[in-house]
Amino acid sequence: MTLPKLAPSARMGDQVFDALHAAIVTGELAAGDRLRIRDLATSLGTSVMPVREAITRLQEVGLAEAVPYKGAFVKGFTHRELLELYSVRRILEVEATLRGVEGSEKSTVAALREAFAVMEEALRAQDAAAYIEADEAFLSILYSAAENQVLLDTIRSLWHRCRSYKVMGARSEIERGNIKPLLTCQRDLLAAVKNGDVGGASEVTEKSLDAATARIREAMDAASGPSAP
Repeated sequence: MTLPKLAPSARMGDQVFDALHAAIVTGELAAGDRLRIRDLATSLGTSVMPVREAITRLQEVGLAEAVPYKGAFVKGFTHRELLELYSVRRILEVEATLRGVEGSEKSTVAALREAFAVMEEALRAQDAAAYIEADEAFLSILYSAAENQVLLDTIRSLWHRCRSYKVMGARSEIERGNIKPLLTCQRDLLAAVKNGDVGGASEVTEKSLDAATARIREAMDAASGPSAP
């Protein structure tokens, strides 16, 4: 792992937090990776104090966790925890989609088209992290049209909590050359918003998150192995 050296500043604590936060959400630091304070401080070119403070802040936002007698690690989730997270996402994002389509205007559709083009470019570059960032920007445009900032902020917090898994999933599809499905839902969603099809847009969001949930359940079943006779 290589992290960029930071320039000395009164905002060193913020810089360290931003650097570690970025490394986690892009997958540079993966779920389960140990956050070794001295190693991170050396890599970033800083003292251990701002690194320790940054890790505490990462714990507060749900991106890191402390394990007694072992140290801090990038937050990982059990399959069941992911199922619970995606269950909440489904409830909130279907509602945000419904209200977003109802509140959308021509400018919303134009902004969605631009964001969709950014997603396509990220996939052409085979950049999974950039694709996920563009995908979330695309959805944020639609959800913002719902004009409920609390709803949008809550959804974004859930995205951040499972971001490393989203990046890993996208990277896996890209490596397999299975790029088309990464744009299907967004393309269908864009068409539904353009046509003012509230029901169709909500159905797209439901199917997208249901598919993600099914993949998690499948992984749970595979991990548990065959049941006893």
